[in-house]
Amino acid sequence: MITAPLRSLYQRDLNKLKAEIEAYQNEENLWKIDKNISNSAGNLCLHLIGNLNHFIGAQLGNTDYVRHRELEFSLKDIPRSELIEKIESMTIMIDSVLSQLPETEMEKEYPLIVFEEPMTTGYFLIHLITHLDYHLGQINYHRRLLDI
Repeated sequence: MITAPLRSLYQRDLNKLKAEIEAYQNEENLWKIDKNISNSAGNLCLHLIGNLNHFIGAQLGNTDYVRHRELEFSLKDIPRSELIEKIESMTIMIDSVLSQLPETEMEKEYPLIVFEEPMTTGYFLIHLITHLDYHLGQINYHRRLLDI
């Protein structure tokens, strides 16, 4: 009962992520930081790509994705077109993984301990969408403040 709404929410919000990255009038501003804004929109985007590819793709979908978290925050000046391709590929992957995930898996324990104690897969997938939305809001704010 939870899989279909999660698929819909991930599709919606990953499409919003793509739209936010595309909305930057000046591509260079994706990588801009200022005073108290320590993460650029580009790095937040890379972080979301790494996070979701790792926790959904590699862990639940058995993809061959290997996460390099430190690079999510240190890489700079990745072309917007490459970020968009990564978002689009990840969106397809997430929908594929979730569509093949039996509903019974939602109540089973997630394969990794992430927050010091076990949690269900359903709980963690809800957490991941809230994490996506938190950073999506930061990207939107970043764009409105610094894409001038």
